[in-house]
Amino acid sequence: MLSALANPHRLRIIAMLESGGRNYVSQLARELGISRPLLHLHLQKLEDAGLVRSQLELSPDGKALKFFEAAPFDVELTPAAIAQAARSLSNNTET
Repeated sequence: MLSALANPHRLRIIAMLESGGRNYVSQLARELGISRPLLHLHLQKLEDAGLVRSQLELSPDGKALKFFEAAPFDVELTPAAIAQAARSLSNNTET
């Protein structure tokens, strides 16, 4: 979760979803000023971390739209949580 939050684009995505409510990828990309492929990458990381959730819906004209919203979460940042996160980062950098 901390790794997902360590990127400024991802923080902006969560902030936009929290303040503006659920939204679909194309609209989010326009509002954030980033490409849809880059947004998809960030949304996937956020969803994998449990920070956002998605739902596929059909528009009235039959287009499939994937909507995202901020998921409720609470992060308690303690020395133990940081130590655990540091261990997982060390494991990933050894390979």
